Amino acid sequence: MRRLIRSRFPSAFRLRPPSMRLTDHTDYSLRTLIYVAVHPDELVHVQSVADAFDIPKNHLVKIVQKLGQLGFLHTVRGRSGGIRLGRAPERIGLGEVVRAMEPDFAMVECFHQGDNACVITSACHLRGVLGEALRSYFAVLDRYTLADLVDQPNVLRRLLGDAAAAVIPVADIKVKRRTAGA
Repeated sequence: MRRLIRSRFPSAFRLRPPSMRLTDHTDYSLRTLIYVAVHPDELVHVQSVADAFDIPKNHLVKIVQKLGQLGFLHTVRGRSGGIRLGRAPERIGLGEVVRAMEPDFAMVECFHQGDNACVITSACHLRGVLGEALRSYFAVLDRYTLADLVDQPNVLRRLLGDAAAAVIPVADIKVKRRTAGA
């Protein structure tokens, strides 16, 4: 639902979308997980994800690294490397991903206990109302998993276009094993 916002000039009106939003970091994290999930039997190149969503590869590498550290992705290094899901899509909760990737959920100053200079905090109910809204937001996200987002993998792959073709089938990967003394 959009709201009409009156500008400083009484005769001027404009539409403004709701301002609560995820950071690009979290948005790109979710898109990466979706992309990898629709290619379950393949190692996906980070460049493929970057191309599919027009995301800078250097930025995406940092996101993939963090997703790997958190166990959402499994990363394979090297020339034949790539990424795949670290666990089944049914076991990757959206709320878990958002909580892990977002830096801060303090919507207003009074959410910061030690750094709150708002003079009306003791009598104001805004923090309680927004806290309830935030809990509701996460309650909804916690009801869904990555599997819910990719229940139409063929449609998603088709929408991802040519970038979806740049994957390496896991069966084609030859792993060099080190022998003792090598």
